[in-house]
Order: sequence, then C-alpha cells, then structure tokens
Amino acid sequence: MNKLFLFLSLVMGVVVLASNYLVQFPINYYGLEEILTYGAFSYPIAFLITDLANRSYGKIIARKIVYIGFTIGVSFTLLFSTNFADLISVRIAIGSGTAFLVAQLLDVQIFDNLRKKEWFIAPFASSIIGSTVDTFLFFSISFYATGVPWITLSLGDLTVKILVALIMLIPFRLLLNTFKPV
Repeated sequence: MNKLFLFLSLVMGVVVLASNYLVQFPINYYGLEEILTYGAFSYPIAFLITDLANRSYGKIIARKIVYIGFTIGVSFTLLFSTNFADLISVRIAIGSGTAFLVAQLLDVQIFDNLRKKEWFIAPFASSIIGSTVDTFLFFSISFYATGVPWITLSLGDLTVKILVALIMLIPFRLLLNTFKPV
C-alpha cells in the first residue's frame, strides 16, 4: 500500500499544481475565452484519484491523500506560480486551496456514503457535487469584483468538468480490479 499511497499523493499534488497554473489561461479558440480555461481539463483527475483511493483504502486514507495533495499543490503554487505583488494571483492561490480542500473532502464523504450502490453512482455523484462546489468557490474567491467574467468562466468550467467526470468513469471502471474495495 505504501508505494501506491505515495504515488497517488504525488499525482494529486501534480494535478493541483497543473490545474492552478492552467486556470490562468482562457481557451482563445472558437470564442471560448470568456467561458473556459485549460484548468477545467486537468482538475477532474483529482476526483478520480480521490475516488480510487476511497474505493481501495477507505475514506480515512483518501482524506490523507487529499491533505498531502493539498500540501504539495498549494506549496508549489505559492512558490512558483503566485506573484505576491498581483492581488488576483494571491486570490487564485487562496481560492484554489480553499475550493480544493472543501470539494475533495466533500467528495470523499459523498463517495463513502454511496459506495455500496452501483459501481458508477459513487464516483459520478461525488465528482459532480465536488466539482460544482469547487468551481463556484474557486471562481468567486479568485475573481469576484475583478472585472474577470468569473460567472461565465465558472459555468463553462463546470460544463467541461461534468463531461470529464463522465469520461473519468471509464478509467475508474477499468481500474476497479486493480483497486480492490475495502
């Protein structure tokens, strides 16, 4: 378990760091710059990691992976991507950390409550609810009253996160035999 636990924790940190970086860049194609950032594509992987850990090790270990991923991701974000002279950059770091922690811990609890249902119910429901909470917490903390179109960005982001959550059911299902339930 130790190698897999460390691997999942490290990957979680990398996903948080990548998402924090990518959310700063709107997609400048097809008129999407007002409604979508690149971070929407990487962040749902965090829910896959949490759900696989929860399925295999239970909610206590899944929470530990969330805390370690949070520590790694936020630490590196603060060190390498936060411009402390830029208020929006600081707000992105605060918004990211807050939204990640709340949404991931919520995901862990919802998944645990639904774990005995059909295989897809727990990961899909927990990811949708977690993504919704994460998206609106992150965008409101980071961009409220800044002139950034945060409401349309958050709605576009959430739409992609829901689509990616659906797609993440495929690797979740494929990895169910690797990650044996507790």
